[in-house]
Amino acid sequence: MKILITGVAGFIGSKLAYELTQRGNEVVGIDNINDYYDTRLKEARLRHFGNGWRFIRMDIADHKAIDKLFEHERFDKVMNLAAQAGVRYSITNPYAYMQSNLLGFLNILESCRHHGVKYLVYASSSSVYGMNTKTPFSEDDIVISPVSLYAASKKSNELMAHAYSKLYKLPTTGLRYFTVYGPWGRPDMSPMLFAKAISKGEPIKVFNNGNMFRDFTYIDDIIEGTIRVINRMPAIEECANGVRANVYNIGCGHTTHLMEFIGEIEKNLGKKAEKIYLPMQPGDVYQTFADTTKLEHERGYRPKILLPEGIQRFVKWYRSEDNPIL
Repeated sequence: MKILITGVAGFIGSKLAYELTQRGNEVVGIDNINDYYDTRLKEARLRHFGNGWRFIRMDIADHKAIDKLFEHERFDKVMNLAAQAGVRYSITNPYAYMQSNLLGFLNILESCRHHGVKYLVYASSSSVYGMNTKTPFSEDDIVISPVSLYAASKKSNELMAHAYSKLYKLPTTGLRYFTVYGPWGRPDMSPMLFAKAISKGEPIKVFNNGNMFRDFTYIDDIIEGTIRVINRMPAIEECANGVRANVYNIGCGHTTHLMEFIGEIEKNLGKKAEKIYLPMQPGDVYQTFADTTKLEHERGYRPKILLPEGIQRFVKWYRSEDNPIL
């Protein structure tokens, strides 16, 4: 099976490329290596996970380059992880999200349509649930109240994919990822921010005065669930109205208080954090909590790594020589 992974220098993309290659797939990965965060981490991921698959530096927003790539490579399946990430960043840099998350995704859809791709899987986000208050969040919930442009762009991806599935018979599946953490994670997310500050004796910012809950999901569980989805296209009976377009939550399936999460990092670092308590930030939500029943029943997904073990593994990596931005 020949698979394209976009955003392959990212947290999920790099490890996914490695695991798919280990399971006998031919993998091509693309990434524009932008400077949203320290490119040393992206380059180190490519070195660490890069054995056995090909890397091409390319931006999904470049329509001609993407179309030429698809024409030449003739991919069987595509995993689209390339996107401008970050909820808070979308408030100050909205155009970056439209360029990558909408125009770039359109280029992927069009190339899949025109070049015989059998199946497209793409990253959505738990942020699409926005102001929803019913928990756990279910794929059947109505999601029309985003609180950030990032969330709106991810919901737009789901709508665009559904339209292409209907119009062009392209099977698609969106994965609503819930707070992913672990070794090689993004430096703009809380595990890295907290670990860095606590290690240096600097204060950490605790938003909403610590009264927040997140469905923290360890990277290995995310990868296993993603591969299960890539390996099996949506069946007609799994989808509404006979359109082979599906969406799954992919999370741990339970929620953790932010202060408990911080406590696990403190314990593993052997240092207490100095905390600055702040109000809720624009674009943030009070709680995320995934109902993973659908993915469990239809794809056999079973998250295995609980928070104490996951944080222990993360901190061990954070302190190791593998971390290029320690």
